[in-house]
Amino acid sequence: MTIASIDSRAILGMESPTVSVEVHVSNGLPALSLVGLPETSVKESRDRVRSALISSGFELPPKRITVNLAPADLPKAGGRYDLPIAIGILVATNQLKITNLTDYEAYGELGLSGEVRSISGSIASTLESLAAGKKAIVPRENSAEVELLLDTKPEIAGRIFLVNNLKEACKVLLDEFEPVRLDNRVHSLKPVFYHQDIGDVVGQQQAKRALEICASGEHSILLVGPPGAGKSMLASRLVTILPELSADEAIEVAKIRSISGVAVENEEFYCRPYMQPHHSASAAAIIGGGTYPKPGALSLSHKGVLFLDELPEFSRPVLEALREPLETKEVHVSRVNQHVTYPADHLLVAAMNPSPSGYFPDDPLGRCKDTPEQISRYQKRISGPLIDRIDLHLEVPAVEIKDLSAKKSGDHESSYDIRQRVRSVRDTQLNRQGCFNSNLLGDDLTEHCRLDSEGENLIEKAAKNLGLSARSYHKILRVARTVADMEDSQFIKAHHLAEALSYRATSKAFQ
Repeated sequence: MTIASIDSRAILGMESPTVSVEVHVSNGLPALSLVGLPETSVKESRDRVRSALISSGFELPPKRITVNLAPADLPKAGGRYDLPIAIGILVATNQLKITNLTDYEAYGELGLSGEVRSISGSIASTLESLAAGKKAIVPRENSAEVELLLDTKPEIAGRIFLVNNLKEACKVLLDEFEPVRLDNRVHSLKPVFYHQDIGDVVGQQQAKRALEICASGEHSILLVGPPGAGKSMLASRLVTILPELSADEAIEVAKIRSISGVAVENEEFYCRPYMQPHHSASAAAIIGGGTYPKPGALSLSHKGVLFLDELPEFSRPVLEALREPLETKEVHVSRVNQHVTYPADHLLVAAMNPSPSGYFPDDPLGRCKDTPEQISRYQKRISGPLIDRIDLHLEVPAVEIKDLSAKKSGDHESSYDIRQRVRSVRDTQLNRQGCFNSNLLGDDLTEHCRLDSEGENLIEKAAKNLGLSARSYHKILRVARTVADMEDSQFIKAHHLAEALSYRATSKAFQ
C-alpha cells in the first residue's frame, strides 16, 4: 500500500475535532514533508518519527513521503500527531499489514527511542473518539486521566488502549494487545477530602454567614478588611463548604485541566477547584489566551472558587476583562485563526484592604496614615462597573487576640455540617427553577423574587439612598431569595431583604 490514513484529534477550546492523518509514499528524492497548517512543534515531528521508527526496529525507506493533516484550515499544534504519523508510514510502506484503520484513533508524542509520551487534552480527545464509535490508542502516561473516566463511564471499558511505545501501538492494530478494563485499572477514585476546614477560622461569624450565602446561591463576594483579619483564610475555606462535584461536572473540570496541561489526580477528581492567581498575573493567565488559546484561571476554577487577593493590585486591563465573564459565565478568546470558548462558572471571592496602609480611616489605634486623596486613588483602581457586578460586599474586621486564644463551643462549626445545609438549599433551587438563584433572569426572577408591600417600600428607600443600579437591584433580590431559601421560606420577607441590603450597602472602604 502506498497510501494510508488514520484519524487523530486536535484541541480547539473544549472540543477535540477529528484530524485525518494521510500518508502517501512515492518514488522520488527521499523526503518527509508535512502539510495541513502544522505549526513548528508539528513540523519537528519529522525528526522524532524518523528516529522512533529506526529505534523500534522499523525502516524509513528512501522514498518521498508526504503527510497531510486534514482539514487543512484547522490549526495543528503539539506533538500529539507523532504516533498516527508513524503508524501511517508503517502501513503505507507495508511494514505493518493492516488494511483498515478506520476503527482506531491514535494520539501521542514520540520519543527518539520510540516511547509514547503524554499529551494535553487526552480526556477531551478520548471522550470524542469513543462518542464517534472508535477505539482510542492513548499514551500510558495519560493513564491517570483516562482510567478515571471508567468510574463515571464504565461502558467505555474495552475500547481504550494504553501504550508505552510504538511497538505496543502496532500490537493494538494487530489485535495482540489488551485494552483497559474495569478489573485491570491502576488508578481509582477516592472520596472527597479537604485538608482545611472552616472550623479552623476563629470568630468572623458574619463572614462565615456570608460565605454560606455565597455557596448556597452561587453568589460572588468582596471582602474588605485590614491585614491579618482572615480574608485569605476564609476564601480558602469556601471551597470546603461546597457540595462535591457531580460525575458530569467532574469530567468537565478534569477536561479543562487536561487541556491546560495540568495533571488530573484521582484524589481531586470530585473536589471543587480552588485558584488563587498572583496579582502580577497577565490577562492571558487570568482570562485565557496565547497563540493557541489555553484556559486561564477563570476557567481552571470552573465549578469551584476563584480568589483574587489584593484586588486593587491587579492591572486595570485584567480587572476590566473580568466584567463580561462574571455575567456570562464564559470566556471567549479570539485569534486570527480560531475562536474558542471556555466555561467560567465559578464563585468569585475578591479581597482588598480599605486603604494603601491596610487599615480603615477610623482605625482606633490610628494606624491609617493615608490622606483621603490617597485612599480615594487606591479605591478607584477598581472600577464602579466591576464592583457593581459583585453580589456581596462585606467588611471583615480584625479578630481580637483574646478571641484567638479562647475556643468557643459554638464558634467552630465544621465544613461538613455547613456543606449539608448548602446542598439542601441548592437542591431546593434546582427543583424549583432549574438553576441557582444567582442565575435567575427575566420572568423567573420576577416570579420567584416577589416582594410584599413592606419589602417594596424597603428596597425603594434603599435604592434612593444607595443609588442602586438596575443590576444592583436584581442582585439584591437574588441574594434575598437565597437568604429566604436558607430559612426554608417560600416568600421573601422583609428581614431577608434587609440582610441582603446589608451586604450591598456602601462600606467604609468606598466612602
